[in-house]
Amino acid sequence: MSDSGINKVVLAYSGGLDTSVILKWLEDTYGCEVVTFTADVGQGEEVEPARAKAEAMGIKEIYIEDLREEFARDYVFPMFRANAIYEGEYLLGTSIARPLIAKRLVEIARETGADAISHGATGKGNDQVRFELGAYALMPDVKIIAPWREWDLLSRKKLMDYAEQHGIDVDFARAGKKSPYSMDANLLHISYEGDILEDPWAEPEEEMWRWSVSPEAAPDEPTYLILSYEKGDIVAIDGKAMSASEVMEYLNRVGGDNGVGRDDIVENRYVGMKSRGCYETPAGTIMLKAHRAMESLTLDRNAAHQKDELMPRYAEIIYNGYWWSPEREMLQAAIDQTQQVVNGDVRVKLYKGNVMIAGRRSESNSLFDESIATFEDDEGAYDQKDAEGFIKLNALRLRVAARRRT
Repeated sequence: MSDSGINKVVLAYSGGLDTSVILKWLEDTYGCEVVTFTADVGQGEEVEPARAKAEAMGIKEIYIEDLREEFARDYVFPMFRANAIYEGEYLLGTSIARPLIAKRLVEIARETGADAISHGATGKGNDQVRFELGAYALMPDVKIIAPWREWDLLSRKKLMDYAEQHGIDVDFARAGKKSPYSMDANLLHISYEGDILEDPWAEPEEEMWRWSVSPEAAPDEPTYLILSYEKGDIVAIDGKAMSASEVMEYLNRVGGDNGVGRDDIVENRYVGMKSRGCYETPAGTIMLKAHRAMESLTLDRNAAHQKDELMPRYAEIIYNGYWWSPEREMLQAAIDQTQQVVNGDVRVKLYKGNVMIAGRRSESNSLFDESIATFEDDEGAYDQKDAEGFIKLNALRLRVAARRRT
């Protein structure tokens, strides 16, 4: 039994400098055994090297898991049924990955008999909140160790010095040209923070972007896609059935090739500060536009408007880390109910950074009636004289108020 009362910790481990230092720091500070957990949520980098790095540091219990399909199917797709977007711009790419990672951390803690979990999120960011709220919601008495809130290794130089002093292999941290940006990637997005982006006036360097060509360099011919929906989720592209993760991987590739999905945002963090970040979200940008087009054809007006009123709250819940909360589950149930009729096809046109709707159809659930909407003779389907009474009834309160003012 260690003096701290903590004998085993499950660490969210990437294999990079920060979490490798954390691994050793946990062993030294708490005198505990460390279990590493590395999740593949579609970051586009090989995760297996994390196993070799953990083994080199003497770790016996190593978890490396491919969570791409679960992430897309059970987290991203439900969120897009809500058309969720934070502060009108952010498609919640980092936010939505954290509840899944938190879930697996506490599950592994139970499986291995660990006393605590640990993560590498800093004390200034949102991720510490998201990881920990998720963990507490699923394992109320879990102990959480957040090294960035405890240690004094608050710079890259201090981390490098600690690594060298304790024999941690830092070749991977020194090798080649390291990006000056703090980056996070998964199937939904890649984010960039730090370096020149800390000046909100500075334009991002073209070399920074990794997933997309610039709109100026995108092809001169547009790309058309037909996205097929069932109950609000894309199930096929151009007639080819795809799983949720396959849909996102395909749209990221095609969208990126057409310069789609770049964004430059100053957002309000839950912890209180403003933060500037840049994002590439090709799949999410296409999915949001197409889903709204599908809903425009199939959702009742008031149901659609009610959804739009709920959406900012739903997005804020996810951004702030409350995925596992009763309020999110309540809203999700309401949102999913509306999606029973969101079936059909949307044709999108991708061209030099733009996503345009080129058509939508639904054989079974379209509420668009050409015989009523036409500007030609509707043969009695709609009596235009009825509009006069409708307008006068709705104008009654306005007319009464106007008389009182005169």
